Amino acid sequence: MTFDVAPQTGVLIIVLAAVLSLIVMIAWGKVQPLLAFILASIFAALLLRMPLDQITHSIEKGIGDMIGSLAVLLALGAIFGKIVADSGAAKKISGVLIGAFGDKRIALALCLTGFIVGIPLFYNVGFVLLVPLIFSVWRQSGRPIVYLAVPVMAGLSIAHGFLPPHPSPAAIVPMFGANMGLTLIYGLIVGIPTALIAGPLFAMSVKHIKADPPRLFAAEEIQDERLPSAANAFLTALLPVFLLAGMTLLGYWHGFDANAKVLIAFLGNPMIVMLVSVIVALVTLGVGRGMRLGDLMSGSGLALREIAPILLIIAGAGALKQIFVDGGVNDQLGVLLKDLPVPPLILGWLIAGIIRVALGSATVAGLTAAGLVTPLVKVSGVDPNLMVLAVGAGSLMFSHVNDSGFWMFKEYFGLSVKDTLRSWTLMEGLVGIFGLIFTLILSQCLS
Repeated sequence: MTFDVAPQTGVLIIVLAAVLSLIVMIAWGKVQPLLAFILASIFAALLLRMPLDQITHSIEKGIGDMIGSLAVLLALGAIFGKIVADSGAAKKISGVLIGAFGDKRIALALCLTGFIVGIPLFYNVGFVLLVPLIFSVWRQSGRPIVYLAVPVMAGLSIAHGFLPPHPSPAAIVPMFGANMGLTLIYGLIVGIPTALIAGPLFAMSVKHIKADPPRLFAAEEIQDERLPSAANAFLTALLPVFLLAGMTLLGYWHGFDANAKVLIAFLGNPMIVMLVSVIVALVTLGVGRGMRLGDLMSGSGLALREIAPILLIIAGAGALKQIFVDGGVNDQLGVLLKDLPVPPLILGWLIAGIIRVALGSATVAGLTAAGLVTPLVKVSGVDPNLMVLAVGAGSLMFSHVNDSGFWMFKEYFGLSVKDTLRSWTLMEGLVGIFGLIFTLILSQCLS
């Protein structure tokens, strides 16, 4: 499909105009993201002089292609996370880690809790779920609550931005032609040191911040006798990680015949991994411990309602991406970006960071940036798995007053705007910066 496309400089102007219109609609006009993406897609198509009868076809194709491969994966991920939350597995994991590390290393334990619990849980669910834990540790330890909250949220943010099956990295992986399992392994390698710096180390600098958290958010906790065992909680919550990473590593083993490789590829498919994880969780954390299947399924319905808005954002990003592809932008943009004197990974990070600061949403920033740098991945030869991490790091940069996470952190812990900027915003900035630094280091080690 070929259209009359403007020269490269004109294409760049059109792309910037489309992205700017998206930013204005979402950040200033408060337009619902799906509607904003559709309007920006039509606007870009008209500027690219695409035939009118092809515009709607491209939008529908982009939405279908994007959602088709992700809807089941993200839905299963939401159900899995809900089971982990409702069963008390998350609280058990945190209790074991805090007990193992002791009071002196409590910030480290909380950071690992946010990171591990954040793998199966979507961000907002993880945030709300972990707040009662922070309040409980605050009451027991007497430590400043911001000092305790920052490590948890650093670990949670990194899992959200770097690791499949979270929405943004899971959607970007097929866009770049990356491998879900390998991206997860690289994400763990990059994410753990990033979490330690942005979490426990940075938390030491915010001990002095005074907070006045409302008692409203000190939610009732699950009683200890109703919690699963430590082995059950850890093994079930981390099962998707074990399966994805294990099948990916087995795929590189040369001792298998063709049939075995087909089986490994099937079992390593992210949808199959999440389906197996859900079934195992239903048994080990649910019916095997006396919970009713009907209650578990009711919770699953709530989880699906929580994921619906994210799916719509992903659908809208797919529409804009397809307009760029069918409008001929990708080829010309790839050549243009390739000639810029900026390394591809840094460029992907920078574009995602700019959109994140402008829009507030990490998911929207990651998906929009991915649509812009996809041609760069193809023409530059950069490792697509590392580009997923670079864009993910950029999408977490410097959350501020246009991000719901900023206000959740402020209100839950009773902070002023100034102190929220000093703690939350800087923490997110460190996540983005050191996420890129460790991605670049990993790139050098792999080359």
